[in-house]
Amino acid sequence: MTTFAVMEFSSKLIEKAVNEMSQLPGIGKRTALRLVLHLLKQPKEQTGFLSQSLVAMREDIKYCISCHNISDSAICEICANKSRNHQIICIVEDIRDVMAIENTGQFRGIYHVLGGKISPIDGIGPSQLNITTLVEKVKSGNVSEVIFALSSTMEGDTTNFYIYKQIIESTIIISTIARGISVGDELEFADEVTLGRSILQRVPFEKGFKNN
Repeated sequence: MTTFAVMEFSSKLIEKAVNEMSQLPGIGKRTALRLVLHLLKQPKEQTGFLSQSLVAMREDIKYCISCHNISDSAICEICANKSRNHQIICIVEDIRDVMAIENTGQFRGIYHVLGGKISPIDGIGPSQLNITTLVEKVKSGNVSEVIFALSSTMEGDTTNFYIYKQIIESTIIISTIARGISVGDELEFADEVTLGRSILQRVPFEKGFKNN
């Protein structure tokens, strides 16, 4: 039977800080300890700046009332930018995907952040995602194209198809990013060149659906 050494701490304060730090994704106890000890060596002011910025972020961060992206104000910078093409909406799973696509510099439309994917196993249904507001945008008549940019997983494809059925009656272009992204890959981990080409070489959603 494999046994793991219990990490001993000489200070309850250090132990508590390490336990809290290790709750972050990808951070184990040893990495958390290194980070905590590093912070301990820094000037108190530096640690204060870090803690203040985290508290301010948690308390003051807003979500755009139009696209649900993170924002410092009611409308995010992308939606407020008049040079963007507001008739083209790129549908993404979460905020990290917005950042990934923006880093390519290839998309000049706006976004709609769903806040997840339909996943019955995880208890996530359509009503728990930002789908209703998307359908309302499409029905407003101010949208010319919707681009599906969800990860090519079973949950992503299920979500795409559900939304497609909601807006199929609209006279707009419904497309999906080209499959330069490997099946099963998450959008945020794709390199910028591949992701940029997938946006530019998008294909009609119905065509992609029939080929699957």
